[in-house]
This record gives sequence, structure tokens and C-alpha cells, in this order.
Amino acid sequence: SIDILSKGMSKGEFNSVSAAVGGYEKLIDTSSKAYKDSTLQYLAYEGDKIEKLLENPAMFKTPIVRNGRQATVGYCPDVWKTWE
Repeated sequence: SIDILSKGMSKGEFNSVSAAVGGYEKLIDTSSKAYKDSTLQYLAYEGDKIEKLLENPAMFKTPIVRNGRQATVGYCPDVWKTWE
């Protein structure tokens, strides 16, 4: 797993996880205070949204867990059990 709040996420890691879960939108915790207090939902361009998201890791859904090229966002113990 990635300690998002203390370390953040590199752009490469972000791109890899985004691809594994089906898009960066799935990484956003829209119920978080950080998201609600941000301007993320009002930004028009994907690049601007990604930059804002990387600047404020409190907007990520957690946990983000990786296993090779696979990744999950949120609590997914049934998926994790299938990983070897």
C-alpha cells in the first residue's frame, strides 16, 4: 500500500494506479472535506485536475493498494485475497 497522506504520490505512480483502476476519477474521494473545500470539481482541464489532486493527497480514496500492475482503491479484501 501507499502512504498517501504523508508521502503523496508521484506522477508515475498516479498514472500507473489510474490505468489499473480505470481512470483517475476513481481515485477521488468526493465525500472528503479536502475535495469539498477544493476547486477540483470546477476545473475544466484533466491536466489541471490531476495537478490539483497530486498537490492535495487528502482527496484520494484510501487505501490504495498495488500488486504488480493491479491496484484497488478503497477497502477491497475480496480482491486482495485473489492476489498472489
